[in-house]
Amino acid sequence: MVKLPYLPEASELPGALHPSSGEAWLERWRSKAESALAASGNDFLTQLDQAPAGSRLLESIFSNSPFLSQCLTADIGLLPDVLNHGPQWVLRKVREELKSKAPGCRDQAELMVLLRQQRRRAAFAIAYTDITGQAGVSAVTQALSEFAEAAVEAALQGLLRLAEARGELGLKAGGETATEDCGLAVIGMGKLGGGELNYSSDIDLIVIFDPEKTDYRHSRGVQQGMVRLTRDLMRVLDEHTAEGYVFRTDLRLRPDPSAMPLAISLNAAMTYYESLGQNWERAAMIKARPIAGDRELGQRFLAELRPFVWRKHLDFWAIQDVHSIKRQINAHKGGSVIAVNGHNVKLGRGGIREIEFFAQTQQLIWGGRDPTLRLPKTKEALAALVASGHIEPSVAEGLCEAYDFLRRLEHRLQMIEDQQTHLIPQDDEAVDKLAVFLGYADPARFREDLLARLRLVEDHYAHLFEESPSLSSPGNLVFTGGQPDPETLSTLQDLGFDDPGRAWSLVSGWHHGRYRAVRSNRSRQMLTELVPTVLDLLGKTREPDQALIKFDSFLAGLPAGVQIFSLLCSNPRLLELLAEIMGSAPMLAERLRQNPSLLEAVLSGDFFDPLPDGAVLEMELQQVLADAQDLQDHLDLTRRWANDRRFQVGVHILRHKGDVDDSGRALSDIAAATLRALYQPVIEDLARNHGHLGGSGLALIALGKLGGREMTVSSDLDLILLYEPSPEHKQSDGAKPLDPPRYYARLAQRLINAVTAQTAEGTLYEIDMRLRPSGNAGPIATSLSAFRRYYAEQAWTWEHMALTRARVIAGPADFCERVTDCLRQTLTQPRQDDSLLADVAAMRRRLHKEKPAKSLWSVKYVGGGLIDLEFLAQYLQLREAAAHPEVLATATQDAFAALAAAGVLEKPKAEALIQATRFLRQVQEALRLTVGPAFDADTLSPALQAALAGSVGMAGFAELRRHLVETQNWVHSVFVEMIDDPAPPSGQQPETVALG
Repeated sequence: MVKLPYLPEASELPGALHPSSGEAWLERWRSKAESALAASGNDFLTQLDQAPAGSRLLESIFSNSPFLSQCLTADIGLLPDVLNHGPQWVLRKVREELKSKAPGCRDQAELMVLLRQQRRRAAFAIAYTDITGQAGVSAVTQALSEFAEAAVEAALQGLLRLAEARGELGLKAGGETATEDCGLAVIGMGKLGGGELNYSSDIDLIVIFDPEKTDYRHSRGVQQGMVRLTRDLMRVLDEHTAEGYVFRTDLRLRPDPSAMPLAISLNAAMTYYESLGQNWERAAMIKARPIAGDRELGQRFLAELRPFVWRKHLDFWAIQDVHSIKRQINAHKGGSVIAVNGHNVKLGRGGIREIEFFAQTQQLIWGGRDPTLRLPKTKEALAALVASGHIEPSVAEGLCEAYDFLRRLEHRLQMIEDQQTHLIPQDDEAVDKLAVFLGYADPARFREDLLARLRLVEDHYAHLFEESPSLSSPGNLVFTGGQPDPETLSTLQDLGFDDPGRAWSLVSGWHHGRYRAVRSNRSRQMLTELVPTVLDLLGKTREPDQALIKFDSFLAGLPAGVQIFSLLCSNPRLLELLAEIMGSAPMLAERLRQNPSLLEAVLSGDFFDPLPDGAVLEMELQQVLADAQDLQDHLDLTRRWANDRRFQVGVHILRHKGDVDDSGRALSDIAAATLRALYQPVIEDLARNHGHLGGSGLALIALGKLGGREMTVSSDLDLILLYEPSPEHKQSDGAKPLDPPRYYARLAQRLINAVTAQTAEGTLYEIDMRLRPSGNAGPIATSLSAFRRYYAEQAWTWEHMALTRARVIAGPADFCERVTDCLRQTLTQPRQDDSLLADVAAMRRRLHKEKPAKSLWSVKYVGGGLIDLEFLAQYLQLREAAAHPEVLATATQDAFAALAAAGVLEKPKAEALIQATRFLRQVQEALRLTVGPAFDADTLSPALQAALAGSVGMAGFAELRRHLVETQNWVHSVFVEMIDDPAPPSGQQPETVALG
């Protein structure tokens, strides 16, 4: 009788670089073996010691692989079984044990112990065939795949029986197995599906079920029940216990994994693939096969998917998508960047993935017409490509040999510590140890062999689609598949993204067709072309991660993608601007999200030229409205024009084209033009039912920032609406006549609605009517005589102050002149300085109490801020207007200039106040464009702080902060000197801002 018949010759076993490193494991194993085997009279140890290869085998295992050492130490009978009966006998026994015992397990804990014990025996038996050379790479990967299939089937059998025992599930009576016709199928994907599993691989699964076939009886319902069962399956397989684990399971190759449940109904899966399936998912399905559960259901599912995977006529955009996937992976000829130490044998250049992709892309292109190419195994697919004339025999031969070499290397790397690693060690000694474990006597020879194969694969891979230029000069940018590509994460980090994992997830979601704009093949292909440039541009912004989130939100809001993506593909400068907006101007980004067509305005040749004056803008809008047929046309066209122009001003601010005075005037002129453009159409719309009313008409008075032509990108409109009833016209002349108060109230309300209503083109402005006589308690439209009486008899001082910014912007010309005269008469009436001073000071103190500044960046309300400057200008105008009517000016800066010209204010002080007003407005504008009003910029990231400083012309944030504090303190001191100190004391004064 041959002793230890499955022990090979010593020359067939690898050695160990440092044999002494395994002595501790060897002693532990021998101690346990002597105790366990001696009791049974087994002379295995004696036979092993006497065999010429015995010590070499033990040295090879215990010195090279802590994991295999642990397997033998935990199961003393394992090595005797392998050497006496053979690894195939052990594997057969493993499958028999799983099949017979799993369905009878009393609970999940017992099932988990069984699976882990059998996995340990299978793992060692398969590793033994690899180490000793008793099986080639194909046989090893097939054995690993078969065990995984048996383990998943056994786990599912056990779980189904447990569910049946709980009364949750009905199984087929008299069936040979619990999974027969159970209505749930497990599809093996990737290397498991192709029968090419690696040694410590996770297993990629898709779980589908047929609700019509599944007899699920619990109240939670079949969908939740199948998800629960799938979650249990994952836990049973991949949870680490004292016995180890079975397989890491990965369900991320299922349709849209972030949105879809763990178990997917057959109909939902088919709907996804038929409408949103991508070419990388077609490639993944090449290797798909049912490995557990209801095999008939699994086969039916894959049969229905066959037209999706194998297309008879591959359309142009599908071919382009395959090209794009390839071009996203940075393949270059030559070996200068390939090294041994630290190289990733799966994902790195010249690695296993490139061989697989080389085969799969050509299978996708040609497999629709040639069924002989529809093979799941990589080497078989390469052979079929040769047979069909698509590649040269020498290419396939070289790639197959390299594939075997790299897979064998991959297995040795993984069986050392049972880790899912593909990285060659970084240090030379560890590489030498790996080489010896592979059977190399000379580690230098291993390095030569590895480099030769990596370079060969890289050359063949780079030649594939050679006519397609690279899309990804920064490095790999691959967003297909269910998990991030490590090289892509590295590239994203190099581009500037602090959280590359989140960035990968966002972009991957685009490829999954998660948004309306990317649900067509053509739009996804076009976006694929744009992605590298988009990421490169966003990476150059101040905060790339936030910019990408804004861009993702922009995509999410697009109703369709092809048009906008075509626009961006054809206009690189537009893409640059889009990235700049996403990175620097959240307010503009939000407007783009709501109205993507705004980007089209940038294409006009004069987009970056200074905006024309108000008269030209008004003429331009009238030309736009020339074809309007009704009020709805006027509403939509006016919004489209105004939104384009406002967006233009926002971009000008972003690009520092012009100063805050330019943008304030432009935004105010745009608002005034829209109000005037809607005035007459609203009157005509009202007239359809109520006719016209003779007399004065309705006058629109602008106050606040619109009145002063100081609007910002987020300003609303402060309005007062006045009319003057005519004694000759008691009511309107329509079918439903109205008297003047009701007529003008209706007209005013319709005009407000025309401005504020949401249409398909968005909104125009919010309107604030609180400055009208009696505020919100007053009528929406006031007669001129009532207005005059109110301001003569009842108006508060603050209302007179607000009136200094009033100007008439729309209405009949003669009536507008009368209103203007009324405003002037109201403002130039003599005033008692003491009471005026007291009222202004008291109001400022009240504002300080009711609306305290949150920080020095609340530049409107902070002591020494814009409110102080406006109050100061308005107080001086009201005080001096009776004697010097020329001091009246609606803009704060103009008022200071007019006060100086009249000799009321010293010219140096006036100039300094003008500069302070301009600077604070500029800071306010920058804050509102970037981070929002009243935001504490001290809490911003350094990148955004630098951007804010640059937007107001400062060299750095510290300089901006210092200048802001100095300005506020000086303005506050002037306010105290001219108003607070002379005024009667009452309440709390605004605090000065300390220099920090």
